[in-house]
Amino acid sequence: MPNQDLIHPTAVIHETAEIGENVTIGPFCIVGANSKIGDGTKLISHVVIGADTTIGKDNTFYQFSSIGEVPQDKKFKEGDFTELHIGDRNTIREYVSINRGTVQDASLTKMGHDNWSIATCHIAHDCIVGSRTIFANGASLAGHAIIEDDVILGGYSMIYQRCRVGEGAITGFSSGIHRDVPPFITAAGYRAEPAGINSEGLRRRSFDADAISATKKAYKALYRQNLTLQEAIVEIKKLAVEFPHLQKMVDFLEIDTQRGIVR
Repeated sequence: MPNQDLIHPTAVIHETAEIGENVTIGPFCIVGANSKIGDGTKLISHVVIGADTTIGKDNTFYQFSSIGEVPQDKKFKEGDFTELHIGDRNTIREYVSINRGTVQDASLTKMGHDNWSIATCHIAHDCIVGSRTIFANGASLAGHAIIEDDVILGGYSMIYQRCRVGEGAITGFSSGIHRDVPPFITAAGYRAEPAGINSEGLRRRSFDADAISATKKAYKALYRQNLTLQEAIVEIKKLAVEFPHLQKMVDFLEIDTQRGIVR
């Protein structure tokens, strides 16, 4: 049962919403129909949680964030049942917007655990965001984008619709991501190009010098040795025998993509 002492009298909560234990709902917040908010989550003030939104435990939403509103897609029709699912321990800062999905895809936008979305970020309909990501100020995802675990998006990075950013990748400030970014890669530029590996990200995740060196070799096979994509995959598979994290790069590259990879 919700603790009424933690719910401000100016908050508006739909009668069908489910509020967990020790949830803080601050001044002028709105919680929509059929939404669920897990234990220990905090809505600081002026937060809007739309309909059909499921939020896990111990999240914090700052003022003027808009979570689970209808998608910004002209195909969306009143009565379409779509959802937003957010996991645990996420931090959502001021003016962040996260939209529900569309029936043209899986009807679901989804975010994992332990993510940081800093002020003014946007996550569009049908996006899938993994865990432990950091979106710096103004980073934005167009519809159907996939952001894997441990990704860092530099401030004002723009991710084109249906692009994928692989595990542990990082984008430079104000980068335009119009193609897929393989795991552990740095991508930067107005029309982003590969710019080495995310060495610092690997070190922060406790990869040793040998694993980082192997990742550099995988990068060179993909971008510096004039190999075809299939030839590069063969070389990276050899490295992955000793360094299993590189299998994630292989798996990413073997998926038939709509965008191709950054070049």
